[in-house]
Amino acid sequence: MLAVGVDMIEIERLEKALVRHGERFNRRFFTAQEQAYCRGRADRLAGRFAVKEAVAKALGTGIGDVNWTDIEVVCDARGRPELVLHDRARRLAEGLGLTQWAISLSHTDTHAIGFAVAQSGDGLPANND
Repeated sequence: MLAVGVDMIEIERLEKALVRHGERFNRRFFTAQEQAYCRGRADRLAGRFAVKEAVAKALGTGIGDVNWTDIEVVCDARGRPELVLHDRARRLAEGLGLTQWAISLSHTDTHAIGFAVAQSGDGLPANND
């Protein structure tokens, strides 16, 4: 099974939400590790937001079936983004047989984009018996 998702967001939209809702917004949408890495930079947070939407689309559910913090974007030692799924998102991915993920994010001065690709471990369709 192969699953793909993509999302794009205006950075200014995320900045306005941060100003309006402050720490409550951060806690709802981003894990402590994501917040620490981004240090309040709206462009970095917007990229993670877009990846979370893209992952939810790849899961076939949209964000409604998982919490925002169930989908986490961390960086390896070289700064490469990696996906960590928690709780409902992890269980949903496991149920679909999606065990291999690749993500990418980027931003300009005005927009951020997130891309997610998932496949089953053996590259074959998942058996959901």
